Amino acid sequence: MKKKLLSVLLVAVLAASVLTGCGSGEKVYNIGICQLVEHPALDAATQGFQDALKEKLGENVKFNLQNAQNEQTMCTTICNGFVSEGVDLILANATSPLQSAAAATTSIPILGTSVTDYGTALEIENFSGSTGRNISGTSDLAPIEEQEDMLLELFPDAKKVGLLYCSAETNSLYQIQLFRAALEADGVAYQEYAIADTNEVQSVVTTAAAECDVLYIPTDNTLANVSETVANIVVPAGVPVIAGEEGICSGCGVATLSISYYDIGYTSGEMAYEILAEGKDISSMDVRFAPQVTKKYNPEICSQLGITPPDDYEAIPPKED
Repeated sequence: MKKKLLSVLLVAVLAASVLTGCGSGEKVYNIGICQLVEHPALDAATQGFQDALKEKLGENVKFNLQNAQNEQTMCTTICNGFVSEGVDLILANATSPLQSAAAATTSIPILGTSVTDYGTALEIENFSGSTGRNISGTSDLAPIEEQEDMLLELFPDAKKVGLLYCSAETNSLYQIQLFRAALEADGVAYQEYAIADTNEVQSVVTTAAAECDVLYIPTDNTLANVSETVANIVVPAGVPVIAGEEGICSGCGVATLSISYYDIGYTSGEMAYEILAEGKDISSMDVRFAPQVTKKYNPEICSQLGITPPDDYEAIPPKED
């Protein structure tokens, strides 16, 4: 009788574990997330990605979120760790994590987000939308020509524009090249100011502010991480900054034509569901883009510089303490 009762209890425990611990017998997907650095744009993309998959998979998805602290070597270590763990999919949040993930595995699906140009990042010539590899994702590229139009709309009398970016970020250089071409087409003088790392921010930005009427910063992770340092230089100098995305603009800019990083992260999450649950072939999936862009301005810095943006610009909310 005791043996029979024990058997019944054992079966009940096993059944309960299947129902509660394994999502009613459904597969639990393990996803590794490598995020380059903490700042509002990348944080929003990661949150959007997680929200999309939680909505679609409920408790049948688990995330291992790792932050690389803006170090390429750490990206490599994290991605190699994900491969050793045998994760079902890797989210690479920013260009360096994407490159590290691509080097770490050719079989595990890799989705990027907050990556400007996949052809540049992965050194694919004549890139046309899909990589033909175990990689796809979403791009944070905003319309560069429209950003240049915004700069000239707000500062039509600017004689010289400073192009400020980190030379270690290939996608930043890609944007600078596009912005430079737009300025040349409009006959506007410019000067490039590249920093190799954050140690050069003070000296390079000080020089740029002294030599230019307005600065442009693309979607650049290094400068996003020190945007308040940039503000402490350019605002006292009276030099406005047009930013490539909202996070940088909230730190040091006056205006931006910005995408929603939450939206592109969410879209990457939808793509992950298509791959994991629906069996879609990632190698043929085109990189996807933000559905819309919005003109936004930084009320605090605009006020300090005496700038009144047009009525169709949306105010960026103040940062929470």
